[in-house]
Amino acid sequence: MDLVLVGLSGSGKSAVGRRLASRHKAAFVDLDDLVERRTGRSVQTIFAEEGEAGFRSHEYEAVVSLGPANTDARLRRVIATGGGTVIDPRNRWLLYRGRFPVWLDGAPEILATRLARSANVRPLVAGHDPLARLQQLASERRRFYAPALQISGTAALDSIMRTLESRLAEGPSTAVTVLRADTAIGRIEIGYGIAATAVSSALRRGEARRAILLAEPRTWELAGAQIAAALEADGWPVERILLPRGENAKRLHVIEETCRALAQLHVDRKETLVAIGGGALTDAAGFAAATYLRGVPIIHVPTTLVGQVDAALGGKTAVDIPEGKNLVGAFHQPVAFIADVSFNATLPVRERRAALGEVVKMAALGDDRLLEVVEESGEAYARGDAEPIESGAVAEMVERCAWAKVEVVTADAREANVRMTLNLGHTIGHGVEAAAGYKEILHGEAVAYGLRGAFAISLALGLVTMERAERVKLLLDRLGLGIEPPEVTRESVIEHMATDKKHSLGRLNWILPTDTGVVIRSDVPDSAVEAGVTAALRGAPHAASATQTRSETGVP
Repeated sequence: MDLVLVGLSGSGKSAVGRRLASRHKAAFVDLDDLVERRTGRSVQTIFAEEGEAGFRSHEYEAVVSLGPANTDARLRRVIATGGGTVIDPRNRWLLYRGRFPVWLDGAPEILATRLARSANVRPLVAGHDPLARLQQLASERRRFYAPALQISGTAALDSIMRTLESRLAEGPSTAVTVLRADTAIGRIEIGYGIAATAVSSALRRGEARRAILLAEPRTWELAGAQIAAALEADGWPVERILLPRGENAKRLHVIEETCRALAQLHVDRKETLVAIGGGALTDAAGFAAATYLRGVPIIHVPTTLVGQVDAALGGKTAVDIPEGKNLVGAFHQPVAFIADVSFNATLPVRERRAALGEVVKMAALGDDRLLEVVEESGEAYARGDAEPIESGAVAEMVERCAWAKVEVVTADAREANVRMTLNLGHTIGHGVEAAAGYKEILHGEAVAYGLRGAFAISLALGLVTMERAERVKLLLDRLGLGIEPPEVTRESVIEHMATDKKHSLGRLNWILPTDTGVVIRSDVPDSAVEAGVTAALRGAPHAASATQTRSETGVP
């Protein structure tokens, strides 16, 4: 097996790694040394000549050069990483999956003292107050280190060795967690094959006495039954409540039926519900949790990409009424959000494609790396290929979208200001969804129509360059999103837009894209709105022949 050591500068990765490799006759790989050998330059020189971004690029290439993980039971390689190596989601996917990651943790005060005595200059610490800089890095990087086995790196070396060697027999897990963070809006976990274990851990933290699982029939077959079986094997009594599929779950009468089922199970305020399913299911289950007994804890386990990148995270729960989408709801944060990207392999092609509408939206908010990932891997994912999941591209999409939302929601939990920006593309998109009666058009597909409309409005107002707008529109074309004109009337879309939640003092707040992010405007003239609605409803028929659209099978 391969053992990977992560942690801040000064935590002892090289010293521990060399000692462990020597004792087990394993190869030792220092990633910084590997970068230097491959480039013929020192780390300090690379930072000076290319900056941190240039160094990270070389670091990623070095990680790739390690090749596949050793699967032998015996320790074959010990890999000591740089302090910032695992910032890159791709590096974490490659280093943590199939390997045994260990986090050598240490108090910044002790590490700062070590670095002051070291002859090795760390570029990210040089020129700064070492203690303040290490405290900052510890806070920023904790979520990247946390999936690894945590061991004190400031203990005596012999003690560290004994702890490590006592755990080596466990070997690497077939599952992998790439991010774990305890935040103001609950614990966030992202990985592959982690659902049951993470749910069990969350239930223990909540001192639950049983697992109460809420799902819909198809999700139960594909994911819920598997999680239930694993929980029962772990000793949990399991109860099950099934809700209708898709938007049919988001009806007030369904909430009443769900709450009655909870009452019949004698669920009390200290019990934790577990929602397993797509965005509609977690919306409905979350609203039931928010209202039953005036609020009970809930864990969200989104099984669709749209749920993992957006719908299940942030605490907004709601149901639909005939007058509009999500008009009745509540803010109710889950105690845990568990995104297991392995579930994406079970999704129908149309659902995969539609979810990318939300991913493109998040990229358009200002994450150019996310935009690159979708440009590189989106079409393959939309086709149903396994490679984007196996390569870690989907995990990176989920992480970038989810963490961006965590930061926004933490700053504005109740959508008073900045959180509103997450609704880019949703004003026209929700209008299209409602005009279609919440049938025929999936949410991500509607968002894609809304994005086309939002960029048209921004172009009319001079808020975005043609180059940026064309880049996003071309990507939507390639993904087959918002291509065919939706079978709704312009009048119906505008009528439903009039009930949009983003109205304030009688005026609609528009979220409009720029070259680097978005702005909120309430002074959009009718002529620009007309241009936006027209662009959305026109779609991009010229691109329809190049891709499949809503005629694909897999979603009724």
